[in-house]
Amino acid sequence: MNNGNYMGQGGFHWFTGLVEDRNDPLKAGRVKVRILGAHTSDKTILPTEDLPWSLVMLPITASGVSGIGQSATGLLEGSWVFGFFRDGERSQDAVILGSLPGRPSKVADITKGFNDPNGIYPRYINEPDVNRLAVNDPDKPHPSLAIDAANRVTGIQAYNSEWDQPASTYGAIYPYNSVYESESGHIVEFDDTKDHERIHIRHRSGTRTEITANGDQLAIIKGDNYIIIDGNNKVYIAGSSDLTVNGNANIRAAGNVGVLASNIDMVASGNIDISAGGDVTIKGARIDLNP
Repeated sequence: MNNGNYMGQGGFHWFTGLVEDRNDPLKAGRVKVRILGAHTSDKTILPTEDLPWSLVMLPITASGVSGIGQSATGLLEGSWVFGFFRDGERSQDAVILGSLPGRPSKVADITKGFNDPNGIYPRYINEPDVNRLAVNDPDKPHPSLAIDAANRVTGIQAYNSEWDQPASTYGAIYPYNSVYESESGHIVEFDDTKDHERIHIRHRSGTRTEITANGDQLAIIKGDNYIIIDGNNKVYIAGSSDLTVNGNANIRAAGNVGVLASNIDMVASGNIDISAGGDVTIKGARIDLNP
C-alpha cells in the first residue's frame, strides 16, 4: 500500500538565498547558495566553502541532457535566487528555480555572507538590476552607446561622393527591449519599441551588427574579416554600390573575369595593373588612352 512517504508528498519547502560560488568542480551547473533563515551571515561560522551545492533547474527549452540546449551557467556570485528543498524538512537537497532581480542599495561587503565574495556584483546601486539598454534611463546610459557613438566613422570618400556610417537607431522604451548581456560585455537585443524595432548583436570589442526598423543593416567589424564560401556566391544589388579601400585592392581569379557595364571608370591614386594568362579584349564605341 502507498503510504505517501516519497518525494513530492512531504510539503513544499521553499527558500530565497544568494549565490556565493558557481565554480562547480563537477561542471554540472551547480551553485553554492547562502539561504535566508537556514544559514548565518557570519562567514567565520559558515564560510562559503562549507555551503552545500545546489542544482539549477533549466527551462523546457533546454533538454538538460548531453549539453543540448542552453547551459546551466547563467547565475553569478551575488545573484539572489528562489528554490525549494527536494528532501523537505531535512533541507539538504536544494534546487534553484530562478533568479530574483531587484534594486541594490549598497555594494558587496566581502566580509559578510549574503554578498558576492568577489566584490564585483552588484555593478550598480540604487537602480534596477534590469539591463540599462532595456531601461534606457538618459541619466544612466549603457556604456556601449557612448563607445559606439564615439567610434562612428564619417566622411568616407567614395569614387565621386562622400558618405557617413549611419548612427544607431536605438530608442528603446521599457519594457519592450529584450536584452541579453554576458559578463564580459557581449550583447544581444530584440527591441520591439514602436518605430525603433531592432535586432542588435554586439561583441565586447565593438564588432556589431544592427538591423533597423526599416530593414537596413549596419555591420561594424573592429578587426579583420574572413569569408569562406564552399560553393558559389551571387550578389544582387538593386541600387548603387560604393567600395572604398584605403589600402590595396587585389582580385585574383583562377578562371575568367568578366565585367559588363554601361560605363567603366577606373581611378586609382597608385597603379592599375591588368594581367591575364590569356587574351585581353577591350571593346567600346570609343576608347581613349591618355598616358
